[in-house]
Amino acid sequence: MATNPVRLPRAEPPSGPSLPFNIDAERTLLGALLIDNRLIDEVAHMLDEAHFHEPLHGRIFARIRSLAEQNHVVTPVTLRPLFEADPAMAELGGPAYLLDLAADPGALIAARDCARQVYDLALLRALVRVGADLVASASDTSEEIAPLERIAAAEEALYRVAETGDTSGGAQPFASAARKALAMAERARRSGGHLSGLTTGLSGLNERLGGLQKSDLVILAGRPGMGKTALATNIAYACASRAGEGDIGAPVAFFSLEMSADQLATRILAQRAEVSSEALRTGRISQADFNAIARAAEELCDLPLIIDDTPALTIAALRTRARRLRRQKRIGLVVVDYLQLLRGTARNAGENRVNELSEITRGLKTLAKELDVPVLALSQLSRAVESRDDKRPQLSDLRESGTIEQDADIVLFVFREEYYHAMRRPSDEGSAEFQAWQEKEYRLRGLADVTVAKQRHGATGRVNLYFAAEYTRFTDRAEGDAPDFG
Repeated sequence: MATNPVRLPRAEPPSGPSLPFNIDAERTLLGALLIDNRLIDEVAHMLDEAHFHEPLHGRIFARIRSLAEQNHVVTPVTLRPLFEADPAMAELGGPAYLLDLAADPGALIAARDCARQVYDLALLRALVRVGADLVASASDTSEEIAPLERIAAAEEALYRVAETGDTSGGAQPFASAARKALAMAERARRSGGHLSGLTTGLSGLNERLGGLQKSDLVILAGRPGMGKTALATNIAYACASRAGEGDIGAPVAFFSLEMSADQLATRILAQRAEVSSEALRTGRISQADFNAIARAAEELCDLPLIIDDTPALTIAALRTRARRLRRQKRIGLVVVDYLQLLRGTARNAGENRVNELSEITRGLKTLAKELDVPVLALSQLSRAVESRDDKRPQLSDLRESGTIEQDADIVLFVFREEYYHAMRRPSDEGSAEFQAWQEKEYRLRGLADVTVAKQRHGATGRVNLYFAAEYTRFTDRAEGDAPDFG
């Protein structure tokens, strides 16, 4: 049985034009469902009780679907006891009204068209309500006039109508939430106990997180040079490349506020072709390398990875673009590189950076819940890391850490000790100190790790990885493994 669709609000019609509806289409659809219960599976995914203009019809539909989900045969006879005390049914002649609904076998012919019309008219009614609210809001000058905020709120309401027909919020019965939780558990079971969300492309990280979960805000932080963007690009590619494989992959929207689209594309091509990204940028590549790059470009031409490299985006503009991509491209993951480059929408944006960043992180978390997708946002760390002997990041190292740590569902730190060890290279290459440094440099070469510093859904811990700096690619590393430099 299909999952319950979203609910439209049952609101009083606004003053002005009458709301569109078709009672005959509702009657015909209900009659068809009572005649042939097999049709219920075909319409249950799009319709809910609130889609019916006549409340009694909505209640009849809800009862039909409930009985069908319990594998009962649904007829006017089986429905009768459920409506004997219904006042609205009594006004129409009592439960005999159910027999009237099922009296026309011709209803079967038009059932699917009637279901679509009932749904479409419900969306139009929702759109009328949004329009009425927009007019009322725009006309109200009793409070502070903030047109950009009102435009953003109106666009958010319109998005919900376009995406799901829901303008009422997220209230739902426990049974609906439980079904979603069960479906997530089933996905994890089918994957061997490791993956219930979108893949990161890294087995160790998938096992620790269970994949990237819908509605989660995931913060990926690190100091410059640690490979934050490289890891985010790896994850985006892994997710997008498996978009056709059920629930573990999806189209990706990558908002790059620091690097241009062609720079990101260069990184991905270098990773896939295993060609030095630096050599690719400077043109110092052989014909064989160029051929490998061309093959990779051809293979990736249909990759559902959308890159938006518009600089200095506001959080409101980013949310607007993400909603549009969700509707048009069905994106399942949003990546933001990086959140400190986003701007707030308040008039005093920039004057109080802590408040501005609070707005940004709240906006990203709201976006994750609104679109029901994970949002992976990169973040810089403060320079406090550099002043410590132990360079491994801590939650307190997050810039304006309080608000980021509070809003994030998961906080990841990427760390490469090799990077800091290289800075401590002794000047005397003939000394014992240099030899000891060199031996350690060899042991650290290519080693990286991601620390799960916060996770609402599970345990924290460390995931060991390899980092091929030449290709800016992260790969899995088993405990105790050493890199192969053969």
